[in-house]
Amino acid sequence: MTIWGKLAGAAAGFMLGGPIGALLGALAGHFIVDEGLLAPEQGPPLQSVVFTVGLIALAAKMAKADGVVTRDEVAAFRRLVSVAPEDEAHVSRLFDLAKQSTAGFDAYARQLAQLLKDKPDTLEDLVDGLFGIATADGAVHADERAYLAEVAAIFGLPEQAFSRIEARHVVAGPRDPYRVLGLAPDAADGEIKQAWRALVRQYHPDRLIGRGVPAEFVVIATGKMAAINEAYDVLRRARGFA
Repeated sequence: MTIWGKLAGAAAGFMLGGPIGALLGALAGHFIVDEGLLAPEQGPPLQSVVFTVGLIALAAKMAKADGVVTRDEVAAFRRLVSVAPEDEAHVSRLFDLAKQSTAGFDAYARQLAQLLKDKPDTLEDLVDGLFGIATADGAVHADERAYLAEVAAIFGLPEQAFSRIEARHVVAGPRDPYRVLGLAPDAADGEIKQAWRALVRQYHPDRLIGRGVPAEFVVIATGKMAAINEAYDVLRRARGFA
């Protein structure tokens, strides 16, 4: 069963309220009318549902804020959510519902911050996924960058965490390996090793599922690990330590 059918089933069992609950309710209504609603117990865990719907809603609002939805951004979004051909219409429906809803992006962001207040890494995953969508066309435009910074602020992400995410995605020339690892350029070799090991433990793809992120989104963790390892290798070679 694809994630869209699972979300419809979950909608029957979760009474979230707020803009995220409204989106789930609208999706459930679609399945009731067109396809038959799944039983609530067939749905995924609540945290997984919140992550999925939150990413869709904020991606839709980002597209609206920027004013332009490029083909590359749509492709990046669909890579993140692993859309099967038979689910294209469901994706478009939910994306459009979020884009057209009367709730502003800050309403979604604040509800996500509350629902995931004990999962700061999951909130960071959301910002990371949004950056991946925003940079799919080769650049983050000023409006997109401002949007992402405000979402991160609502989530309570530290500036260092936002800077690390931005350094992985926004590349004008070689990536700054220090920013990717969250370090100052004068960091000692031991600090570099320590930071790299800590980030590997924190962002390994195997831990992503444990944070409530659906398996369809392991591409987020895979991209993080690639950038973290690349930054470490650059510094290791430049400084000559093992």
